[in-house]
Amino acid sequence: MGLFGKPARLEDEEVILQDQCDDLPSLPEPPRSTTIAVGATVSGTLRGEGVIQVEGTVEGEIDLTGAVIVAPSGLVRGPVTADVIRLAGRIEGTVNARERLLLQKTGSLEGDMTTPSLEVEAGGQLNGRSTMPSKSQVTSIPMAERPTDQ
Repeated sequence: MGLFGKPARLEDEEVILQDQCDDLPSLPEPPRSTTIAVGATVSGTLRGEGVIQVEGTVEGEIDLTGAVIVAPSGLVRGPVTADVIRLAGRIEGTVNARERLLLQKTGSLEGDMTTPSLEVEAGGQLNGRSTMPSKSQVTSIPMAERPTDQ
């Protein structure tokens, strides 16, 4: 029931609410990327979607739907899982790039890696085992469930 005993019309209420909302400023799009700045250290697990650029240090796991970029000044101590990984700094841990791993000339990986597509620039260092399954195998088997040789 509307005010003063009159039945309210749903369409009228929707128009009034829409007019009120049109006057509000729109919210900015949330950022889809995060930068760990030079000199900063982050400890723990980073999970989510988007792009993470590591210029400082991450001590822990990175599990991302999107891309991880490790700048020349960046260091990651822990496992990294993402769709695309571009490594110009250093990773100490296992790497699972679901689509592609680019190891740039200043990059260093100390650990095993799994990716269907690997590009290593002259000077890039890979110290560990590499596994290159088909793309469908990488996306269907979570890293935690992969068999390990012990």
